[in-house]
Amino acid sequence: MKILIVSSSFYPMNSPRSFRTTQLVREFARQGHDVTLYTNKREDIHDSFESEFGVTIKNLGKRKYHGVQTAHKNKMLRLFKRAVRRGLNLFFEYPDIELMFMVKNALKRESGYDLMISVAVPHPIHWGAALARTPDHSIADVWVADCGDPYMGQTLDSFNKMFYFSRFEKSFCRKAEWITVPIEEARDGYYPEFRDKIRVIPQGFDFNEVDIDHEAYQKKVIPTFAYAGGLIPGGRDPSLFLDYLTGLDRDYKFILYTKNIEMVKPWLEKSDGKIEVRDYIPRAELLNVLSGMDFLVNFENRSSLMSPSKLIDYYLTGRPVLDIGSEDINKDVVDQFLNGDYSNGHRFRDIDQYRIENVCNNFIELCNR
Repeated sequence: MKILIVSSSFYPMNSPRSFRTTQLVREFARQGHDVTLYTNKREDIHDSFESEFGVTIKNLGKRKYHGVQTAHKNKMLRLFKRAVRRGLNLFFEYPDIELMFMVKNALKRESGYDLMISVAVPHPIHWGAALARTPDHSIADVWVADCGDPYMGQTLDSFNKMFYFSRFEKSFCRKAEWITVPIEEARDGYYPEFRDKIRVIPQGFDFNEVDIDHEAYQKKVIPTFAYAGGLIPGGRDPSLFLDYLTGLDRDYKFILYTKNIEMVKPWLEKSDGKIEVRDYIPRAELLNVLSGMDFLVNFENRSSLMSPSKLIDYYLTGRPVLDIGSEDINKDVVDQFLNGDYSNGHRFRDIDQYRIENVCNNFIELCNR
């Protein structure tokens, strides 16, 4: 089968959508399909990837526009830059709107595929595919628009998306044969007239590539636990949890692998070194580090429309997982975890659905419907 994948996130980027794209490309190729990927190609890295996995990687082109940099010593100027960045993103979907035109131009040159998968976020990837796909130029027999999070139906941002972007969303929903989302609850984030096109295909991982010696774990002298991923004010929000931790008169070590240091900074000094922020590290390295923790923390999304893909990585580490809500926390359960009682931890169900071979087979099945 000839498969075309379009995504702006790909190896070696460290993000859920990059993992999604990379795993799909590798597994489809392993299964013997003819795979072509359009992305922001880096010849110094992706040439060897093509050779190793037997795929074709084409370049979407070099992006000309970049987000407004907000770092500045002057506080007022820094706040002004933040406002400008926020306004450009809110009203123009800048800078990602550029991807719509890049994808459209790239796909004009492509045809004859059995399956095309466009991967969002960002959603301009889908918008560009919709502009390129016409009755006279279908590109592929079947187009699947793979969505990580809803766009118009998102609930975590402080502001709703501008009404005029609904035109782009309805266009790709109308033209795609299928829309895939990672969880059933995400269906409600899309316009009702397109929900019959929605199928649930979760994030997929190659369980065989994870090399973790679970027997090597040793309980720490003081409770040591970690979180890895992005933080969102009012969404995946650690505030209540950090308030509770810093009010405890006991030893512990909480390590957060995140770039959202501003959301943690108010508690760093107060914790007297018990809370630490570290930058992201490669996924394979991160999994091994997390496997040595006493337990892991999952900050739940405020919205049921989204589910953090990091939970599967947490599962692979073999460590217990403490669920923390963004609006309320169960202090008794937190105390239980700190005391080594993990009986009320996260319950993992139907793990096989996340195996990348099953995920790819689900995409292939959409071509046969």
